[in-house]
Amino acid sequence: MSQRAEAGRPAELRGRLDGSTGRFAIVASRFNEMVTERLVEGARAALLQHEVPETAIDVITVPGTWELPQAAERVARTGRYAAIIAIGCVIRGETPHFDFIAAEAARGLGATARATGVPITFGVLTTDTAEQALARAGGAKGNKGWEAALAALEMADLFRRLEGAGEGT
Repeated sequence: MSQRAEAGRPAELRGRLDGSTGRFAIVASRFNEMVTERLVEGARAALLQHEVPETAIDVITVPGTWELPQAAERVARTGRYAAIIAIGCVIRGETPHFDFIAAEAARGLGATARATGVPITFGVLTTDTAEQALARAGGAKGNKGWEAALAALEMADLFRRLEGAGEGT
């Protein structure tokens, strides 16, 4: 839809699934790698399908989900990326460790997105079992990496269009 309002209707500006908006970083946890590798492949496939060149996709890995916000902030501050897709998987165990890691990853990634102005999408699974995680990493429940990549494409385009909104974009 156009950003210009038609008579009596407010303007609507939304991002498109536009692969020409720049470089994309996939920042992925290696912990629970049997899940995160599938999420990364889903994100990569979504970007490629939406015409992001292979050379405009960087995959950066970190040890675990706890490290995602730190790495995402460093990546965002380079100024090289239109958006960042954070990929991880935290599976509930017998201790409260799950709660701390999941909450801090979410909080840290959100804070980083707000502080840097770079869209960061949340492809971090927080599940009770490995089976639930695998179902969301290309199984019966889809691929949340793919979905996070689509959100990154849309947000990157939206932010680009907002920057040019005063210029009739």
